[in-house]
Amino acid sequence: MGLMSVSWCLGAALALLCGSSWPQVHAALAPENEVPLRPTTWLPEGKLTSITLPKGRTRRLYFTLKKKAPAMAVTVSPCDRPIEWSLAARTLKDKPLKSLQWSSKKSTPEVWWRGPGTEEKLHSFTGNAVDTYRGPSNAHASIYILRLRSKQHNTRATVSLHEGLGPSGTFPLLPADPQVLTLGVGMTSVTLSWAPSASITGLPQTQKSYDYCVLVNSEQNYPSLCAARESRRKEKDQKQDKKEKRRTVTAWPILKEWWWQQWDPEPQSPTSDESTDLQCVCQGTESVCTVSELLPETQYFFDVFVMDRLNGTSMAYKGTLARTHEEARPTITALREGELRWVTFPNRGSNSEQFFSFRPRGWQQSGLLTLQSCGVGEKVKVTVSSKGQVLTSQGVGGELVHIWLQGSPSYLIHLKREGTTSSSSSTDLALPGGLMASVKMQTSSAYHRKGVPSLPSTLQIKSFNRLRSCNSVTLAWMGTEERSLYCVYRRKLGSSEAEAGGGASALTAPCLGPESRSDTERVLCKYFQELNPRRAVTTAVIGGLEPGMAYVFDVYLMRRWGIPIKYASKMVKTRKEC
Repeated sequence: MGLMSVSWCLGAALALLCGSSWPQVHAALAPENEVPLRPTTWLPEGKLTSITLPKGRTRRLYFTLKKKAPAMAVTVSPCDRPIEWSLAARTLKDKPLKSLQWSSKKSTPEVWWRGPGTEEKLHSFTGNAVDTYRGPSNAHASIYILRLRSKQHNTRATVSLHEGLGPSGTFPLLPADPQVLTLGVGMTSVTLSWAPSASITGLPQTQKSYDYCVLVNSEQNYPSLCAARESRRKEKDQKQDKKEKRRTVTAWPILKEWWWQQWDPEPQSPTSDESTDLQCVCQGTESVCTVSELLPETQYFFDVFVMDRLNGTSMAYKGTLARTHEEARPTITALREGELRWVTFPNRGSNSEQFFSFRPRGWQQSGLLTLQSCGVGEKVKVTVSSKGQVLTSQGVGGELVHIWLQGSPSYLIHLKREGTTSSSSSTDLALPGGLMASVKMQTSSAYHRKGVPSLPSTLQIKSFNRLRSCNSVTLAWMGTEERSLYCVYRRKLGSSEAEAGGGASALTAPCLGPESRSDTERVLCKYFQELNPRRAVTTAVIGGLEPGMAYVFDVYLMRRWGIPIKYASKMVKTRKEC
């Protein structure tokens, strides 16, 4: 049954197509002033007429004026495609006889055209903008003919006829300068302004039949609300077509195309509001609009329409375009190989952040990032990413943080200060040269390493009371299985500092490395290595001390990669008598 129905439809379509050649032959044999039979379309006065324009077909609308009408105004509003339209006045030399029996096959304009006459072209326009012809009435004109044609696409247009000298009131009024102005452009917002419409300013506050509608898109400016609605409809249709994987093939497209070529659909009066299916970013009677929630560094097109909700009409201002500003890109500081950097955060009252980049050397693309918080109670977070992907994110405290970098040619290091703990003091630790630091950071390439270096099991320094003398003390600390350099520093305390213990607490800060110490305070440096971590203990005898004096000793583990590790300070007092 399905195949029989399809074949029947195809046969009917072919028969209709073959039969459609008869009117063309008949038209060729007909007199020059005789028109093939068509439904006559009269253009009413004071009403909106929506007319469909098939591709390549000329539509005709006819109207006559009242005897006392001094002038007329014809307004044509295309939808989304450019059209051609013209207005002509036809004058007959002899009026048709009243006793002429009109055949049912002849329409009224055909009877008027059969007689001899002249035709005067009054106006013509080509484009997709709203155009209005205003002029005096022709006393000798028998009938007026409005011709509309779309060359390339099927479209539609709205036509309005007004008799008289004043404005018709069918369409809203535009100001003398309908250009939309851009008052300000931000990163995610644009502020627009335009001259108010006389249709809105001339109405009392109690009447609210007119308002503005602002549309925004990233493709183009629309000449009318109808064009904007058609664009949205096509977008929805395209999305719907993608969902439909299978479509039924019928003979209806053939019959439909033939119908468009043979007959002109009857005009329709628009009854619905054109903006019902559009989302206006601003709607009301204010002539200023701020469009927000836009994307940075993106070009947008803005259109403003003044709408008459009673008549269902609208007029378009001259749209504008604007490009939002780009996002504020943070300053990224490149880190040098093995550079020890003190990172400070200027905004103490709020969160602040800094960005760094590092490129490891060598084809292995491996590196080591070492960080240590210097501020008391500071909350600092480090995030390492590469090519937009976050590799690791963790907090940074008083203890050393090692982050192994491997597999990427470059890394982005993001340090963010998230505040301080409630028990922390309001001042940071003073560093040499008056520098205020929050984080100490160092990056270095690791050519032959395969992971994070090992750390001592404890960072405590032990002194032996039995080995303490008047001019020497013996210290011991834990090392690692890697061959590293250990340096010992000393500082003599005064009597008041020794009694209060303030000197030891001042030097306990973990961020104070050997670079902050004087060369005169360095006692010795030695290399040490022990493959057994449990037995990795090294000792040093510090001589040349004064009897009965208190000293503070610091040990630093100097490594080729990363920040030097500082052991906990140890205060030892030599014997007075030996």
